[in-house]
Amino acid sequence: METPMEVRIIELNQETKDSLLENLLKRSPGNYGQYEQTVNEIIADVRARKNQALFEYTSRFDKCELTKETIKVTEEEIEEAYAAISPEFIEVMKKSAHNIRSFHEKQLHSSWIIPKDDGTILGQKILPIAISGVYVPGGKAAYPSSVLMNVLPAKVAGVDEIIMVTPPGKNGKVSPNTLVAAKEAGVDKIYKVGGAQAIAALAYGTESIPKVDKIVGPGNIYVALAKKAVYGHVSIDSIAGPSEILVLADETANPRFVAADLLSQAEHDELASAILITTSKELAEKVSEEVDGFVKVLERAPIIQKSLDNYGYILLADNMEDAIDAANAIASEHLEIVTKNPFEVMMKVKNAGAIFLGEYSSEPLGDYFAGPNHVLPTNGTAKFFSALSVDDFIKKSSIVYYSREALRKIHKDIIQFATSEQLTAHANSIAVRFEEEDKENE
Repeated sequence: METPMEVRIIELNQETKDSLLENLLKRSPGNYGQYEQTVNEIIADVRARKNQALFEYTSRFDKCELTKETIKVTEEEIEEAYAAISPEFIEVMKKSAHNIRSFHEKQLHSSWIIPKDDGTILGQKILPIAISGVYVPGGKAAYPSSVLMNVLPAKVAGVDEIIMVTPPGKNGKVSPNTLVAAKEAGVDKIYKVGGAQAIAALAYGTESIPKVDKIVGPGNIYVALAKKAVYGHVSIDSIAGPSEILVLADETANPRFVAADLLSQAEHDELASAILITTSKELAEKVSEEVDGFVKVLERAPIIQKSLDNYGYILLADNMEDAIDAANAIASEHLEIVTKNPFEVMMKVKNAGAIFLGEYSSEPLGDYFAGPNHVLPTNGTAKFFSALSVDDFIKKSSIVYYSREALRKIHKDIIQFATSEQLTAHANSIAVRFEEEDKENE
């Protein structure tokens, strides 16, 4: 019996590339408009009734009864979380946090000012945003790695206050892994609320939850659409789509490694995409066989199978140039380059969220430990978006100073420009400063 991946060993050409790209776009969060009305109603309700609406939605969706006294995670609950986790895992989280923090510290920028002899001073003032909100999924989708990745860039940027929201279990508790990660990352306050209602609370504020300036973090389609709906009232990181991986490989690649890496993303959910583009027919066939073997033994096999059925491909390219062109067109969230000279290939890659080089730099290394952020652009948006970074938590103000003498030299140029746009009040704002002088010179 053939496996889905065997069926999808196809020749790479313009037709198959176009078909693949069209298929991948079906995964976009923009295609889930049927949920928007529900999300908008929840947001409006929370905006109007604040805490009371939060408590009712938490009871309805999470089967947990909250009050203003229990909505916030206490220090005692955090201590309980530390006691519930092995010291070994806590140590691993500390190591990961160190790597993430160190990487993001390299992204820091300083304010700058340039004075000139002509009486002008220009510059840029860089400041962190005041308060950031972080959404963290709950239940089976509790990912402490995402806590670290979303919080630490904000801490490095110097954000004054970081507010985390995460849905509680039926018992009113939050995953211990999530709480420990939050504490290690430096979260200031944690609230037990999830879904679109949590996003609304962060965007507009309630009696318990303060309004934030920016909301980051992954979530389900309701969370994604809620972030989209409140954008403008607050900033957001992105509207994240399903996870994806693209492996660019030649005949030197280890087929077992490649297969394992493809499945590391396919297990996320049924909409995840796993693609291999290779110049080697032999490698393609061996990877297909390895995938078949792994699927039989991996725990999340049903999810993996559906992902491969819908969005799993092995593309056979005539040459590496064509393979790279296809990779740039797909603009994958994660790109692994497993070739004889991966650094040479990397120089030709224009579009990718994160690039992993060589057979020992597998994608999960980036998910958990290396340091670069794992919050990455999906659905082809790596063509114009970047990984979450310190830049997402800062704002820049331009600085302009002109002396009278400096403005005098160019004031008529500005008047001419404003007049050409028929903005006479603009022109007048400049002209009034020199009206006596200009009259004398007429």
